[in-house]
Amino acid sequence: MSATSVVVGIDVAKAHVDVAVLGGEFAAQRFTNEAEGHSVLAAALQSLSVTLVVMEATGGYEATLACALQAAGLPVAVINPKQARDFAKAMGRLAKTDRIDADMLAELAAVLVRRDDLARYLRPLPDAQQQTLAAVVTRRRQLLTMLGSERQRLQLAIPMVRPSIEAMIQAIRAQLDDVEAQMVGHVREHFAELDALLRSASGIGPIASATLLATLPELGRLTRREIAALVGVAPIANDSGTTRGRRRVQGGRFETRRVLYMATLTAAKYNPAIRAFYQRLVAAGKMPKVALVACMRKLLTTLNAMVRSNQPWNTSLHHA
Repeated sequence: MSATSVVVGIDVAKAHVDVAVLGGEFAAQRFTNEAEGHSVLAAALQSLSVTLVVMEATGGYEATLACALQAAGLPVAVINPKQARDFAKAMGRLAKTDRIDADMLAELAAVLVRRDDLARYLRPLPDAQQQTLAAVVTRRRQLLTMLGSERQRLQLAIPMVRPSIEAMIQAIRAQLDDVEAQMVGHVREHFAELDALLRSASGIGPIASATLLATLPELGRLTRREIAALVGVAPIANDSGTTRGRRRVQGGRFETRRVLYMATLTAAKYNPAIRAFYQRLVAAGKMPKVALVACMRKLLTTLNAMVRSNQPWNTSLHHA
């Protein structure tokens, strides 16, 4: 970080946010986590020539603030809370308060701002249509979780309570059908061109396309290595000295990765390029699951290139 760089750490809670600044004249302060507080904070930070703002993902409480700061022209990175906590522990900060968390996020921002790949940490500014799509996709995921829970209860239920559980399952299925119809209709109305581009790849259906549009706005903006690492399908080295550990994928965006996994299962059967790639890896001795993860990475990076170049899937260009 240069001597003139100003970085900001923001700890987000439901009712308030705590703000710490490094490199600028700004005393640690607390603001309300509502529109008025966001406006006051954005105005205060605009005068500091901020290089980077870092905050944690807190189940949605950070979303409106991140959008408000980005709309004010401030670069915002929303990171996984585990990453922030691991960084604090590495720095010897075991205590945890809102003020300490804000300070540590500012220190983390000072580290991130020096990275050449800073762009992959920055959050793209979602428009109203994308926020709506993300909310609908999240609701679908919640309904699927509820449906799974009720099905498990049904297996152990005594006869007297089974009708109640069956009625709930039927109601959830009806809601799920409605939400999926809304999701597909919203994509058709606002993202038709991008949806058609993604679905030109065999294996990407309406659910996978909508989920990618909602949860991965960086698609087409990052390199193939960056997008793979962001989603969590890039193999992580585990070497030390002369030991060469087994590489694994970890971290990333779980919801995106889960949908990508299901899409890849289909692509491994019906997409000629992905199928040939999978078969070649298995024939070379790779375990099926390892080969499938490699296919996930290939499918994702290909979609990333398609969106960046605005070109639909062309089998002749995607060899195994």
